[in-house]
Amino acid sequence: MINRREPICAALHIGIGNKPIDGGHYLFTDDEKEVFLEIEPKAEKFFRRWLGAEEFINGGSRWCLWLGDAKPRELRALPECMKRVEAVRTYRLASPSVPTQRLAERPTRFHVEFVPKGPYLLVPGVSSERRQFVPVGFASPDVFASNLVLTIPDATLYDFAVLNSTMHNAWMRAVCGRLESRYRYSASIVYNNFPWPKSDRLQRVALEATGQEILNARERFTGSTLADLYDPLTMPPELRRAHQANDRAVDATYGFKGDKSDAARVAFLFELYGKLTSLIQPEEPVKKRRPTAAP
Repeated sequence: MINRREPICAALHIGIGNKPIDGGHYLFTDDEKEVFLEIEPKAEKFFRRWLGAEEFINGGSRWCLWLGDAKPRELRALPECMKRVEAVRTYRLASPSVPTQRLAERPTRFHVEFVPKGPYLLVPGVSSERRQFVPVGFASPDVFASNLVLTIPDATLYDFAVLNSTMHNAWMRAVCGRLESRYRYSASIVYNNFPWPKSDRLQRVALEATGQEILNARERFTGSTLADLYDPLTMPPELRRAHQANDRAVDATYGFKGDKSDAARVAFLFELYGKLTSLIQPEEPVKKRRPTAAP
């Protein structure tokens, strides 16, 4: 399977979330944020909720102090924030990585930045192999994703439905890497090589409806985490039925009439993959580069 920089289909771009390289100085727990704001209450508008794979799947709360958009004058009026900026600058300068040292020249900015302008889909980079579905969900633009998740801006319920299907998850299980035994979802191998279905307007409407039903079923269980909802032993029947209805709609969109095993689905998808890749120019091999952001 080729590492691809772009999807083989007309699919939305996928990328990673934010990678601060900050030594942890811009990241806060609930308690740490509360203490910080007691000292510097005017900094509250610069805090954004922070979601990595752990928080997204298992719950919990973390925060990011995002000063990249702060005006110089207002930043200088916030001494505790200035201490954090200086700490990040010092941390980066002490790195053995030359590119990280250069990043010290702009200490309020991240190494990789994803500042959402609207809702986006979030895909955890690592997920338990016990789950039938890798939990994929929407995040609001006030939430900053970490580099431990993948992000899809401008995604719709149609994209959500396909990515939450057994068809897509069978593909993921067949081609993804592993971290210990857990699934490791990647943009270049899993997503960019995935053969999306060709769909007409009515099919897209049908998938938007089944995608919404999955969201509706999740929302019925307020207080339950995605880990609770997608554990095979505790998955609610309502959610399972919503996924089954979504699978029927996705299978119909593909025109898939084989048996429901992963093996049959993967064979079907690889046949599509072969047809798609025969029509596109091969990508140049991705050159391996030395890590540029290791502190």
